[in-house]
Amino acid sequence: MTRLHLVRHGPTHAKTMVGWSDLPADLSDHAALARLQSHLPEDAIIVSSDLSRAIDTATAIQGARHRLPHDPDLREINFGSWELRGFAEIEEEDPDRAFAYWDNPGDVRPPQGESWNEVRARVDAAVDALMALYAGADLVVVAHFGVILTQVQRAMNLEAQQAFSHRIDNLSVTDIAYDGIIWTMGTINHLP
Repeated sequence: MTRLHLVRHGPTHAKTMVGWSDLPADLSDHAALARLQSHLPEDAIIVSSDLSRAIDTATAIQGARHRLPHDPDLREINFGSWELRGFAEIEEEDPDRAFAYWDNPGDVRPPQGESWNEVRARVDAAVDALMALYAGADLVVVAHFGVILTQVQRAMNLEAQQAFSHRIDNLSVTDIAYDGIIWTMGTINHLP
């Protein structure tokens, strides 16, 4: 049984769409980081996306865990021309596409960005590769809201819109297990 412990990076405090922009995480809540570090299995393998907010969060909770190289396929959604813009501005500019993107996630993509289905395929492939290399291990994956929701969708066999209904807070853990055939959903958005 391979166990995924999906950790969302520390907060950026941005009030805009943040995907591939490399904004730093606020890691000043040392007590929350300590609780998170002690909650995760000590013998787990840890990996993060290649964006600094995930890298720095992984470093803060790593402890003595074995660390893998950062993986660009674990990045957040590429929001394209919506990147670092507010929701209201995007909706005003392109209301039909903005509505379709969030209300019926799938093949709709932001201009120069990724659709939900493209994000899901990218992340599924990265997670599958990790699980193939480290079958039976505990894997701590420090990543992003969208990345975590792709795996919630997968494990629970949900429609994308149903997956979006789940809250994923910063510094939370979502646990999923896979035995090679069956996905088992553990806790979602646990804040240790």
